Amino acid sequence: MAYWRFTAKVMTDYYKNNKILMTAIAILFLFLIWELIAQLLKNPALPCPIPALTTFIQIFPLGLWKHFMISTYRVLTSILVGLALAVPLGLYIGRNTNIDKWLSPQLYLIYPIPKIALLPVIFAIFKIGDLSKIVLIVLIIFFQILITTRDAAKNIPENSILSVLSLGATPREIYSHVIIPSCLPEIFTAIRISLGTAISVLFFTESFATVEGLGYFIFEAWSRVNYPEMFAGIIAISLQGFVLFLLVDYLQRLICPWLYT
Repeated sequence: MAYWRFTAKVMTDYYKNNKILMTAIAILFLFLIWELIAQLLKNPALPCPIPALTTFIQIFPLGLWKHFMISTYRVLTSILVGLALAVPLGLYIGRNTNIDKWLSPQLYLIYPIPKIALLPVIFAIFKIGDLSKIVLIVLIIFFQILITTRDAAKNIPENSILSVLSLGATPREIYSHVIIPSCLPEIFTAIRISLGTAISVLFFTESFATVEGLGYFIFEAWSRVNYPEMFAGIIAISLQGFVLFLLVDYLQRLICPWLYT
């Protein structure tokens, strides 16, 4: 009995440490579920994974890659702009009680408003192109990052601030050595949440009056009733999200090494 418990522990530790293997198993499991559902439905609108993957491999170098890169550029730009605007403001609000008391009611009133309803207004102001899509995504993810950062800054124990103050630290040093490092894990969590939101919103915006992006590609293939190509686009947008999430994980390990020691 002890032998089997030891073996199970060794295997569990091995799988935990082998992320590539675990990722491969997860992908195979998802494709297996996809295959089972496709076989049960027997509907051309849901092709089996092998034809969809084959189509993806065939058309990616022929033009799908351009849509992939354009959508990735829009998502990354939106995330970077959203972070540049929301993180400093969130840190400042979180560490200033009076400003937080004044701004919080306004944030709670504005945040629940569905910003996607402003799409026609944004198109009218910024025209149809990259800028309008980026503006809409930034408008949506800004509040997600802002509120998460503000709450993280508010929850820093005062003892941590006072101990650094007692050593003669300046306000800038308090931010750089205490507040920002303490908030970084929550900020990365906000980035992950915002990344999923950004990809979803971009897919929606790319379905309107545009000829570029993965959203356009998927809807265009659907209009031609070319379901293998449509699912090739869906695979591409899934791959995009997967790669960007891996990038965020890598950056967190690089910037926050103390979380992995």
